[in-house]
Amino acid sequence: MNIDSSILLWINGHHTEWLDWLMWNISRPTTWIPLYVLLVGLVIWRYRNNWKTVLLILVGFGIAIGLSDYTCSGILKPWVCRLRPTHEPALEGLIHLVRGYSGGLYGFCSSHAANTMACALLFSLIWRNKIATASLMTWVALNCYSRMYLGVHYPTDILCGLLIGSLWSALAFVLLQRLALPSSSHHAVDEAAQQGDS
Repeated sequence: MNIDSSILLWINGHHTEWLDWLMWNISRPTTWIPLYVLLVGLVIWRYRNNWKTVLLILVGFGIAIGLSDYTCSGILKPWVCRLRPTHEPALEGLIHLVRGYSGGLYGFCSSHAANTMACALLFSLIWRNKIATASLMTWVALNCYSRMYLGVHYPTDILCGLLIGSLWSALAFVLLQRLALPSSSHHAVDEAAQQGDS
């Protein structure tokens, strides 16, 4: 708890007006709607000759993200009951609030971290492109940092969320390999990615 609080207060304490604006908008799910549309569009484009595969992949995304969110918000938060930093009496007056935002009562673990990781990792496993993977992991890192900057999650909330998102996306990918990504198609995807990276 002491280490968690110290790291959080350091991140939250290094605030400026422009960072307040930036982190607030990074943390808003609606900010990233164009990215979600792009990812769906890329899946449709790559597998446009097989709509069954497209549908199964999109269902796979829904399962990975949905289960990540439910694990965090539906199971762990009400079970662990760990107060968010913004609701922790010991940190009262120490947290810099942006636009008065304090989030829900409990924060372990971070749904933002879990959901973004589930989406980013699953797409990276399917797409197999270094630039796309690096870009998506940067997006995940920005989202996670914004949650700590806003003071609504401890670092361990974030780490646990990342682990949960990684687990569900990996399981979804294994399922998709069996149902939607036949070996020949999967090798074709890998070859296309290698040509794109070269």
